[in-house]
Amino acid sequence: MEWLVTLIGAAVVLIILRDVFHTLWHPTRHGGLSRFVMSLLWRLSTRGRKARRAAGLAGPVGMVAVVGTWACTVAVGWALVYWPHMPGAFAFSGALKPSEHSGPVDALYLSLVTVATLGLGDIAPSADWLRIVAPLEALVGFTLLTATVSWILGIYPALARRRALALRVSQLRRAGPPAGNLASDAGAALLDGLAADIARACVDFLQYPESYYFHDGAGDISLALNLGYAAELAEQARLTGHPGARNAGAVLATSLDDLAAVLDERFLHTAGTRQQILASYARDHGNR
Repeated sequence: MEWLVTLIGAAVVLIILRDVFHTLWHPTRHGGLSRFVMSLLWRLSTRGRKARRAAGLAGPVGMVAVVGTWACTVAVGWALVYWPHMPGAFAFSGALKPSEHSGPVDALYLSLVTVATLGLGDIAPSADWLRIVAPLEALVGFTLLTATVSWILGIYPALARRRALALRVSQLRRAGPPAGNLASDAGAALLDGLAADIARACVDFLQYPESYYFHDGAGDISLALNLGYAAELAEQARLTGHPGARNAGAVLATSLDDLAAVLDERFLHTAGTRQQILASYARDHGNR
């Protein structure tokens, strides 16, 4: 029975480490636990009268909740590894009575102290295998800390690229270029640059799917609100007589198709056309 509890604890730790790997390091996957937490907070934040204000907090709060869930679950898993072997496999300081400090709370305390790399030393493993396992928990705790920092440093540049793209499309819309301006080499270059930026946004949604749950806000920095105009530009360019502009319009339309496919597969699940998917994306981010 003791080893069964230990194996359950080890399984819990491995499940969390798998979720961390898929969320932070796998190039195209999304961890199940992190996805559930962030999507749940997003759905809750987009309901009610104050949905827009609450949606602005969904992404940051979701990241904090995911990291907290990882840390707490890892601590509980390792506590299940320690608890069945207390007090016999541990050494206690003189101020503690082993028989009185061998319960689940004490195992959780030891696990929290170890994962936080505090090393207080009042309870320490004495069995050989535990002297190897305990430092591994400290290593996992340090890895979680550094991985969280790298996660933040990856997501926020992706958000900046997305908002810069939205602002660029908004500037084109507000400038109101006639369709004739697209029938030129300059117009083709403009559309090629726009297609490249949309391709980067598509990669960001694949690499950092959690960035979807960060609300862009309304107006110029909302990609969901401005993508429709990018589709209009692509259609206008495809109707011009300039070969370069037609090709650039086709590439832009393809980039929008790819982006819509990623949004629908990962987040929206409408199984609709590009126009329907982009409209659903706009609704999901509070833009009508």
